[in-house]
Amino acid sequence: MNKRLSDRVMNIKPSATMSLNAKTKIMVKEGKDIINMSVGEPDLHPPLTASYAGIQAIVKGKTGYTPAAGLIELRESIVRYLLNERGLEYKPNQIIASAGGKQPLYNVFQAICDQDDEVILPSPYWVSYPEQIKLSGAVPVIVSCDETTNFKITPEKLAEVITPKTKAVVITSPNNPTGSVYSENELKALGNVLKDYSGIFIISDEIYDQFVYEGKHISLPLIFPELLNRTIITNGFSKVFAMTGWRLGYIAAPSDIAEAIASFQSHATGSPSTISQYAGISALNGFDKSMVEEYKKRRDILVDGLNQIEGIQCTKPNGAFYAFPNVSQFFGTMFEDQQIIDAETFCHLLLEKQHVSAVPGTAFGEPKNIRLNFAIPKDLITEALKRINNFTTQLAVKV
Repeated sequence: MNKRLSDRVMNIKPSATMSLNAKTKIMVKEGKDIINMSVGEPDLHPPLTASYAGIQAIVKGKTGYTPAAGLIELRESIVRYLLNERGLEYKPNQIIASAGGKQPLYNVFQAICDQDDEVILPSPYWVSYPEQIKLSGAVPVIVSCDETTNFKITPEKLAEVITPKTKAVVITSPNNPTGSVYSENELKALGNVLKDYSGIFIISDEIYDQFVYEGKHISLPLIFPELLNRTIITNGFSKVFAMTGWRLGYIAAPSDIAEAIASFQSHATGSPSTISQYAGISALNGFDKSMVEEYKKRRDILVDGLNQIEGIQCTKPNGAFYAFPNVSQFFGTMFEDQQIIDAETFCHLLLEKQHVSAVPGTAFGEPKNIRLNFAIPKDLITEALKRINNFTTQLAVKV
């Protein structure tokens, strides 16, 4: 019997964040008063200068194909950004622009991984990492990290899982979904392990790099310059510049890796939107840092409020715009005639009964928690806290 779908596609899971957001949007269309805390999207507008640059590109007819790696002007702007903001020196040929923040990561795994290679992936993780790794033929090696280490991998745990098959380790700072940020000392400890393994790549996902609330974001190669030749940085414009729909991201990599990714991309999607690239050049001229302070205030309202709800424990995130509270105290309780058996049933009932949309932690490899996006207005955060409290107080004792 002929199969209609490949084993490769059948082996991947759909994005839980996207499917839950789709359900939320259906309920909104039905007229329900939904507070959407499930989608990973800032409630900002793109910089006006970026929007105008995009409009000007259309008006002036700058809408044709660009090189697969992106406009040289954009790549030069990214080089300046990385030098000014991260203290890292790159050349334009080491920068590859791609369609959004997901594609750079997909490209990286395709470029460096062979069948049955291993990629070390600290958990909780962004939902698409394991599936992208599997699509490359590699094997995700999940390393569970909990609240005791603020959801960050330790050098001891990292060393334990390195094998001759290890091809890469993924480090996400700030982290989605936990908001954890690696300190300089923590990165130094990880670097001390990795410096002894010359064949292991470090994939540093820095998509939330500007959203750090205490201290500052640091890239591993700044501490260990000798690791720069096997560090691949991925970033994009979706979160920091609120350009989610513009679909523009990039990698900064060693020259041979960048060249390979450009070649791969030329046969896959080609270059990202030309219009978005011109907008991106303008966006890189400045980031509105006042929003970091605003998001910090929203974080404090949400996390402090969550920790006042009996049965919920929430570590305060130091970056990104997510809280990741532990709701496992409610597993086994009843809402009317329905039992909450896990984070998924908790989230679905919270959406149905109180119209608050959250993402179950199972999507991120942590079944005890849920993810809440605090990049929404403060009055909605306050209302969401009331609804969550109303929901949990209606739960009957464990059966």
